[in-house]
Amino acid sequence: MTTTEQPPVVSRKSWRPGALEWLTVGLIVVLVGQRWISGLFDSPRLQAGATIFVSIIVQALPFLVLGVVLSGIIAAFIPASFWQRALPSRPALAVPVAGAAGAVLPGCECASVPVAGGLIARGVVPAAALTFLLSAPAINPIVIASTFVAFPNNPEMALARFLASLATAIIVGLLWLRLGKSEWIRIPRRDHLTGVSNWHTFRLTAAHDFLHAGGFLVIGGLTAAILNVVVPREWLQAVADNPLISVLAMALLAVLLSICSEADAFVAASLTEFSLTSRLVFLVVGPMVDLKLIALQTGTFGRSFAARFAPVTLVVAIVVAVGVGVWLL
Repeated sequence: MTTTEQPPVVSRKSWRPGALEWLTVGLIVVLVGQRWISGLFDSPRLQAGATIFVSIIVQALPFLVLGVVLSGIIAAFIPASFWQRALPSRPALAVPVAGAAGAVLPGCECASVPVAGGLIARGVVPAAALTFLLSAPAINPIVIASTFVAFPNNPEMALARFLASLATAIIVGLLWLRLGKSEWIRIPRRDHLTGVSNWHTFRLTAAHDFLHAGGFLVIGGLTAAILNVVVPREWLQAVADNPLISVLAMALLAVLLSICSEADAFVAASLTEFSLTSRLVFLVVGPMVDLKLIALQTGTFGRSFAARFAPVTLVVAIVVAVGVGVWLL
């Protein structure tokens, strides 16, 4: 007696729109409603806000694209074992070397978390990997160049950002080396966004970083435009005139906005009511402590780690940025 084999049951996954689909829908909405949208900008204040928003996006986009391309190259073509061979065997020396390595190896803060997790999983001292996690998105050439372009009348801002960010990363790394405990950090298994080939990994990483960071850039640009147009000038001036409140306000703004480090300088440059020192705090805190980073660190290293690492980094970043700002700016 013969039995007929039943065909395999194929499970169908429910379709969910991705970034490309949402972008297409947004373009269609803009095209269909262009007359209505253009009518909204008859107001001088809205026109001024649109000008601020567009100028921030146009200035920041080239640096964002270059940053995510270089980040993809590093993720795809530089093996994690390279770091273990390059760093000194002594942890106290590995921390500052890892911090300095961030100056030559670009990468956004979104990519630095899984990269640091991969380094720790491959035997790199956690303190050194965490120092690199903080320094790479804050002092790499793309970030410093974008800061120089964003502050053409204050070139010292780029130097102040470099020194304050590097010092913060090294201090936090040394604090973790001295006080950190192994049970506070969860060793991750593998990096995400790994493709079937190096070029596949490059495409996955670059596309992910661009879509992710680009979204936060748009949010940052809109927020900067709103602050400059909607919020009364006397309110901003009242906050900016108080040195302590202005520093804390800019640190809080950096945490909430979660802007990509390749683009945050242009947002900071638009907030002209605030002092250079308070804006330096914004630039130092942002790439090291923000909402998306806290979420990424929690998912990668555990809640116990993020609950300790983020507050310490925030305090050190504020203190160091204020010190460097008073000295150089």
